[in-house]
Formats: sequence, structure tokens, C-alpha cells
Amino acid sequence: MTPAQTQPEVRIDPAEPTRARLLGNWTLASALEIGRQLQALPEQATVLDATEVGRIDSAGVLALMRHANRRHLAPENLHFRQDHKALVSSIEDVADDRPKKKRDLGFLAALGRLGFQVQGYGHKIMALLSFTGENLVKLLRIAHEPRRLRLTSTVYHMEQVGLDAVPLVALLSYLVGAVIAFLGSTILRDFGAEIYVVELVSIATLRELAALMTAIVVAGRTASAFTAQIGAMKSREEIDAIRTLGLDPIDLLVIPRLIALLVCLPLLTFVAMMAGLAGGVTVGAFNLDIPPQQYLARLHDTIQVRHMLVGLVKAPVFAVVIGLIGCLEGLHVEGTAQSVGEHTTSAVVQTISLVIVIDALAALWFMQVGW
Repeated sequence: MTPAQTQPEVRIDPAEPTRARLLGNWTLASALEIGRQLQALPEQATVLDATEVGRIDSAGVLALMRHANRRHLAPENLHFRQDHKALVSSIEDVADDRPKKKRDLGFLAALGRLGFQVQGYGHKIMALLSFTGENLVKLLRIAHEPRRLRLTSTVYHMEQVGLDAVPLVALLSYLVGAVIAFLGSTILRDFGAEIYVVELVSIATLRELAALMTAIVVAGRTASAFTAQIGAMKSREEIDAIRTLGLDPIDLLVIPRLIALLVCLPLLTFVAMMAGLAGGVTVGAFNLDIPPQQYLARLHDTIQVRHMLVGLVKAPVFAVVIGLIGCLEGLHVEGTAQSVGEHTTSAVVQTISLVIVIDALAALWFMQVGW
């Protein structure tokens, strides 16, 4: 091809005036000439044939697409060589100057979005069940091969999950117990039955509030940390490096965190129970004129061990939910900082929601069985 033939050129056959044949190289170096050639095209030239173009880059493709938009030409009126179509398809969105379609706010569109949300939740539930089964298999394998257990990592996470959370859990449970005592005394004072605040605080704290408050605090504090830690490793391709070394990411990252939660959450729940009862004792002593000795004697006479057992039994279930969701969301991170943030938020929302749902179902079940 001679230098003269490398310049962009448009030819129209008089026998076929609606078809414009493009010749030469349509690149950024010839942008001015490309603009002149396209402006000189007659109105009747509705088909742009670029199959004979030598070289073309994004500047040439954009110029042709914008010319087609100005002349209101259909996309099929632009013909490109087969080896140029990959470039054309990759920049079609850049050349599209049409405004984005507005969101449909109709009933059918809302129903469709609801359906997609339900389908998405279904997929998440299936993924969580599958992840649960995988972890159960790995736990059984560790029971047969104890050398697979990462003891140092497990103890480290027990310190993070359990010991470091004790002050926050104790403070919040103490305040919640005090608030329950204040609210109960406000109603019971009208009937001269302030002494029944003891039963109200003890049963509410031991059966429901201690386990629920502890799980919510741990879900917000620990599930987000698990997701962020594993997600950061996923974005830096450390998970792939672990697999390359022949190690199992579940054994290395998930099982130690899960065991730490299973051990520490019941202990934190017990701490929350004692703190909640202490809050009730404080309110009774300073607001209801119930001395601590009388409060504790009433507590000893009326409380039953089954109330504490109901609260403690739910703690391991909450621990499994928090650990699995936090680790699973971390493993689903796609490699960007935005993805880490999105999955961290999703982990907190899912764990808190599922903990409340499980707690409500457990309360109904224990009520039906007479516990």
C-alpha cells in the first residue's frame, strides 16, 4: 500500500449511491482528515462499508459511530471487518450518547425486583447450607487428624472474639438489665408489685436478652472483622497462594475462627447474664428500695435453672451462624476495595437478621414444649 492509500478516503459508486466504501487507515493520526471525509458524505449514503479499511483504532470507530448517530443510521448499516469487530464491540458503550433508561417505578417492575431479591436470597441460603456441610466435613476430618488443627490461630481468634469483647458485652448487658428494671417498675409500681421486677429482669435476661445482645454485638464486631480479613486476603490473591502451596483455606482460615466462636460465645453469654442481673440489682437498690440481700434472696427463690439453659443452648447456634456467614462473605470478595466493603456490610446484615429470626423461632419452640 502506497502512502497515498494509507490516508482515510470515502468512495461512492454512482451505481450504488447509498453505499460509502471506506479506504485507507482510520486512526488517530488522521483524525482531522476523517472528520472532513465524514462531513463531505452526502445524505443518501446510508451504509458505511469499512470492510476495506487497512487499520482502524478507537478514534476511527468512535468517529464512524458518532456519524451514524448524527445521521440516525441503524447499527447494522455499519459494516466492519471480522478482525475489527472485537474493538468495535468493546467501545460501543462509549459511543452511545443516548440517555440512560429511567428506572421503571410501576407495579410490575417492583414485583420483578422483589422476585430477583427473593431469588438472590435463595442462592445465598443454598450457598450457606453448602458451606455449612463443607465445614462439618472438615471438622470431622480434624477430629480424626488432630494435627490439622491450627491451635495457635485458634487461640489468637479466641482472644479477639472472646476476651477483647468482654468489656463491651458486660457494659451493654448491664445497661439493658437496668433499663428493663426501670420499665418494669414503672408499670408494677401502680399495682404495688415492684418486687416482681426481680422475676421480670431475671427471666428476660437469662432466656432472651443476654444471648441476643451478645450475638448482635459479636455479629457487628466479629463477623465484619472475619469478612474484612478474609476479603483482604482474597483481593491480594493470598487465598490462591494458599491453595498453590497445597493447603486448605477452610482448615487454615475458617475452622480456627469457627472453633473460637463456638468456645467464646457461650462464655460471653454467661458474662452478659451476670451483668444483666447486676443491672437489675442496681436499679432495685437505688430506685425501688429493694436491698441487694432481699433482691438476691427473691432471685434464689424464684429463678429456675432451665431459664439459663435456654439462653446458653442458643449461643452455639448463633456462633455457627456468625462464623459461617462472616467467613463465607469474605471468600466471595471479588478483589476490589468496593467489594470488600459491600460483603462486609452484607455479612453484618445477614448475621444480625438471621440471629433474630433464629431467636424468635427458638422462643416459640421452647414455649410450645413448656420450657
